[in-house]
Amino acid sequence: MRSRAGRTLHGGRLAYAVLITAVLVFAFPFYWTVVAASRSNAELAQVPPALLPGPDLFRNFEAVTEEADIGLALVNSLIVSGSITLGTVLCCTLAGFAFAKLRFRGRNALLAITVGTMMIPPQLGVIPLFMLVAELGWVNQLQSVILPGLVSAFGVFFMRQFLVQALPDELIEAARVDGASTARIFWSIVVPVARPGMAVLGLLTFMAAWNDFFWPIVALTSQNPTVQVALRQLGGGYVHDQSVIMAGTLLGTLPVLLVFGLLGRQIVGGIMQGAVKG
Repeated sequence: MRSRAGRTLHGGRLAYAVLITAVLVFAFPFYWTVVAASRSNAELAQVPPALLPGPDLFRNFEAVTEEADIGLALVNSLIVSGSITLGTVLCCTLAGFAFAKLRFRGRNALLAITVGTMMIPPQLGVIPLFMLVAELGWVNQLQSVILPGLVSAFGVFFMRQFLVQALPDELIEAARVDGASTARIFWSIVVPVARPGMAVLGLLTFMAAWNDFFWPIVALTSQNPTVQVALRQLGGGYVHDQSVIMAGTLLGTLPVLLVFGLLGRQIVGGIMQGAVKG
């Protein structure tokens, strides 16, 4: 719905009620994580359960650090997720620009093959990938998790579709007339135009890399874990200590919320800027 010039449209009470309800529904799991992380295991088993945060948050944090090397895990996850995000955004933007605006033989076939790989379950490649990692001597090293995730077929297709719509051909042709090389066009024209799409792709990639469990549990051990691998060690024993598990989950969730808070404004700002220019 478009607003007229000089006028601002406001939502009605029903719209605000729906938005508030949606916020409460989606925020409740995180709130319950805070409550569970600040209570004891016995208090969580009570009926009805406690609905307010308790005094045991820092005690549970201490238990997390005793049961798992959560500090090393957080650092490793930041390194892995940050490296994968930077590599994916750069490589996928390059490939997306090539598929969207450059003309070369076999472009459509290569794009079809790239998109077709998205239909292959990643579990099918675990055994040969682990054999390659073991042959290179990278088992239990971070590069075994970083390098396989530096490019994604989804990222290539996403950036290709974004640049097809956001980057006019006339802009590239004008740069060619001025004598700009392909590399100069990419850094001076493509990257500024693609920033909203790069921010979205970066956020999605960081969250996927941070939450990845399957491949890190195969390639890494508890001596050099990521956050998801370290969380597997929590709450052990005959009766699982849910409060300690939730405290570790809370520690592992905070960096993702921080990244979302930093990139969320850039994403919305870039989309709004593009809408105004359009």
